[in-house]
Amino acid sequence: MSFINDSFMLKNKPAKKLYSMVKDLPIIDYHCHLSPKMIAENYQFKNAFDLFLGGDHYKWRQMRSNGVAEKFVTGDGDDYSKFLEFAKTLPKLIGNPLYHWTHLELKRYFGIDEPLCEESAERIWNKCNELLATEDFRAQALIKKSNVEVICTTDDPADTLEYHAALKDFSTKVLPTFRPDKAVEIGKETFLPYIKEQGIESYDALIAWIKSRIAYFDSFGCRLSDHALEYVPYGEGDAAAVFDKKISGQTLTKAETDAFKCAVLKACAEEYVKLGWTMQLHIGALRNNNRKMYDKLGPDTGFDSINDLAIAEDLGAFMNYLEVSDALPRTILYTLNPKDNYVLGTMLGCFQGEGIKGKIQFGSGWWFNDQRDGMEAQMQALANLGMLANFVGMLTDSRSFVSYPRHEYFRRIMCNIIGKWVDEGEYPADYKTLEKIVSGIAYYNAKEYFKF
Repeated sequence: MSFINDSFMLKNKPAKKLYSMVKDLPIIDYHCHLSPKMIAENYQFKNAFDLFLGGDHYKWRQMRSNGVAEKFVTGDGDDYSKFLEFAKTLPKLIGNPLYHWTHLELKRYFGIDEPLCEESAERIWNKCNELLATEDFRAQALIKKSNVEVICTTDDPADTLEYHAALKDFSTKVLPTFRPDKAVEIGKETFLPYIKEQGIESYDALIAWIKSRIAYFDSFGCRLSDHALEYVPYGEGDAAAVFDKKISGQTLTKAETDAFKCAVLKACAEEYVKLGWTMQLHIGALRNNNRKMYDKLGPDTGFDSINDLAIAEDLGAFMNYLEVSDALPRTILYTLNPKDNYVLGTMLGCFQGEGIKGKIQFGSGWWFNDQRDGMEAQMQALANLGMLANFVGMLTDSRSFVSYPRHEYFRRIMCNIIGKWVDEGEYPADYKTLEKIVSGIAYYNAKEYFKF
């Protein structure tokens, strides 16, 4: 019998009953990195490598850890050889979520119930490729098979959003998300080329451009922004003078950098409040650690890690900086370092209110934490310190069109946690109330919170 069965990850009777209540609910993927171009053009995947391994740095990291030469990871090796090297790697990933995700993907989309390994690789390759050659396995069909109601992509402010426009009649809502990192991160080497490309020559012009782009994104149904922050900046100062100093080629201090970033983020947040958007802050990634490989392959290729900075004081000061000016929008806080779960879990309670249920959210286990232990730790911290029942739940944060079984994985883990509390007598077996809780976390809370 396959280990991906009806009881997978469900270790008690209440968990199984709760999961039956949520397993067929639609998916709201409010943060992902799917290509709107690929969706709009209804991309047809070339083969199983293209679908499962193209652009997936989670898998690339593990292949490198298994000694696979870069030629067969991101290099010029042929596609089947790369797929075979992944198949050889996968059986060693005991305890790793990739083992579960891959087999969920194979079963849910292709009906394949045998483990992927060196011996089965050719059979699975051939079966997947046979199906991928059909109309039923193009990008839009895969989304429909996944029961996805809303997809929020991640988009640069300068994007024309032409592919979102082309998708206005698609059955799944495909909405943009405003990601202005290149305009905010004045300390990075990408800043000057970016603002020059936009024809921006002053701080005031930068803020005016950002506001105009926010309005443009809003006209396409955008409901969220996203900010990737190594740490949450806090500082006050003359942001225009800092901008001019950067333009003139001078070196900025950390205090100047933080003051500029804080001012730009506040200008963004003021617009988000006016429009009813949600602001996402992804905190704590240490990116591009391997400079040699960054120079060779670029960003998002598997060479990032968790940072270990102290974040509490500046995070609190930054949120207060927005709050006192009535510029704190609905906000989701994500941490890449689980040591900060309780920092975020307690910070939420300081800024709730205004009649908005769960205005400040503790985001789901993110990136290195979107595995069972990470998800459980995030939900346990939220339950201990706040209100788990108001949690907006899971997202894919993925570039893969077959990553949607991660929502199933999350729902099973969530139901198992709550089912355990019921099974052990820590919460009544009141299934009317429990259904509202688990279905809220799985679907309804996000639908209400983001106003989809």
